[in-house]
Amino acid sequence: MSRKKKELPLLENVEIIDVAAEGNSLARVNDFVVFVPFGAPGDVADVKIDRRKRSYAEGHIERLVRPSEIRVEPRCEHFTLCGGCRWQHLPYSFQLDCKQRQVKDAMERIAKVEIPEITPILGSENIYEYRNKMEYTFSNKKWLTFDQLRSGEEFPDRDAAGFHISGAFDKVLDINRCHLQDDFGNRLRLFIKQFGKEHGYTFYDLRNQCGFLRTLMIRIASTGQIMAVMVFGEDDREKIETLLSAVAAEFPEITSLLYVVNTKVNDTIGDQEVIVYSGKPYIEEEMEGLKFRVGPKSFYQTNSRQAYHLYSVARDFAGLTGDELVYDLYTGTGTIACFVARDCRHVVGIEYVPEAIEDAKVNASINGLDNTEFYAGDMKKVLTADFIAGHGRPDVMIVDPPRAGMHEDVVKVIMEASPRRIVYVSCNPATQARDLALLDPMYKVEAIQPVDMFPHTAHVENVVKLTLR
Repeated sequence: MSRKKKELPLLENVEIIDVAAEGNSLARVNDFVVFVPFGAPGDVADVKIDRRKRSYAEGHIERLVRPSEIRVEPRCEHFTLCGGCRWQHLPYSFQLDCKQRQVKDAMERIAKVEIPEITPILGSENIYEYRNKMEYTFSNKKWLTFDQLRSGEEFPDRDAAGFHISGAFDKVLDINRCHLQDDFGNRLRLFIKQFGKEHGYTFYDLRNQCGFLRTLMIRIASTGQIMAVMVFGEDDREKIETLLSAVAAEFPEITSLLYVVNTKVNDTIGDQEVIVYSGKPYIEEEMEGLKFRVGPKSFYQTNSRQAYHLYSVARDFAGLTGDELVYDLYTGTGTIACFVARDCRHVVGIEYVPEAIEDAKVNASINGLDNTEFYAGDMKKVLTADFIAGHGRPDVMIVDPPRAGMHEDVVKVIMEASPRRIVYVSCNPATQARDLALLDPMYKVEAIQPVDMFPHTAHVENVVKLTLR
């Protein structure tokens, strides 16, 4: 017979003292650390412990005894349930302070290298409706809140269109209104949901892998162009035509209406055929007169306005005079490469994803940038001593790796190439700091500029300028 699970305690009148990793807040109870989501420094709350480890615990606020003076009213009705914008209850100025501290902490605690004073973080012009891309899931297993479950009420209609619940792959939170993207996204999602219900279309069953309505991607460019990609779990051409015809009639502002029939287990469409129903197969973003084509599989920074500021910082840190050979590592679709190409002699971009490199070549071509070249492949295999010998020793390297940072072999080759300047763009200050420590024997940190791309989250981008010692 299994042992009865020990009931974890309810801690009363606990004071929240700080913010912590992953957007949580932090409390100390008898020198024991407790991580609590959706708390604010200054809160006094009764905290129910959910998990206990040797050195810390995780819990949730059972009752807010005395709210913090810094708390603000969250705009979203789904706050605390969705979990996507965990800092909506914190003033934006305080969010920026937290992100500034996060960067400073990573530089001092992990990098442990000599650093200059960190420039104040660049806040986002818009703190709501700032995302140019959103993805929603259709499901026949709408997630029910604990209050709904305790009510004893029956919920026969479980169809939902919204976001996955963390820790429950087959449950989706039904979203009425999301404030992360222009309200057009809400109107389109709700229209498709209602149309599907009225016509008896099945919503996807994530556990049994069947159903007609599966996912929806919406991209809204800063140029005003709109892309909608509807993904179906069944290849029923009559239903597809009926739905997309209705969408096109109701939303004539959509400039790129695409669809995918995906019958495989996972939701990714990278290996799937995307079919154009109407309009163009892409939309366009624009920066300083440069146009960037964004397809359904393309990567583009999801905060268009802040992307411009991020790339401007990178270009300023590069210190280009017009005669430099620049290597753009992890170039993606070549956005940074194209952005700096007019200010240097030549740019060489390298990226792991072949489709992204094809997009980069197109972006360079439509902007008349003939001083760029792009290569696809694993960075540590492409960027070798032979590659550098063949393409020239770079004067400047711009690196924008994924969250995991750079492989040690890549760092080693960078140091062997010894560019005069390195501009390191990162979405993870912790792994960036680790890499700065590896570069420290040869490179000095000259400038640090955090940039906030994602208000109401704990995520922060950081740009570091390094010069050869």
